[in-house]
Amino acid sequence: MEGNGGAQLDGKVMQTFQKSFVQVQSILDQNRLLINEINQNHESKIPDNLSRNVGLIRELNNNIKKVVDLYSDLSSNFSRSIDVNSSEGDSRSDGKGVQKRNRPG
Repeated sequence: MEGNGGAQLDGKVMQTFQKSFVQVQSILDQNRLLINEINQNHESKIPDNLSRNVGLIRELNNNIKKVVDLYSDLSSNFSRSIDVNSSEGDSRSDGKGVQKRNRPG
């Protein structure tokens, strides 16, 4: 049976993942709107609209960088949580750690 600390860790990890995924989805939704506006401006061929696209494309690129950073953080957090969970797996459920004996040389 898993100890309370492990459940708290799993809950915290899941909460962090959920928060990151919500942030990513929000940025991706914003990017969809930016791309639609960029396409409309491009199709209009109106000079002011085409000039506006420069700023919109910069914003889009910055958003993509944010998404990459969030996914990088997610990857690091996931790896860290796996490391923590696997090291907790070395303990027996009765709370006594598994002890390895060294063989005499």
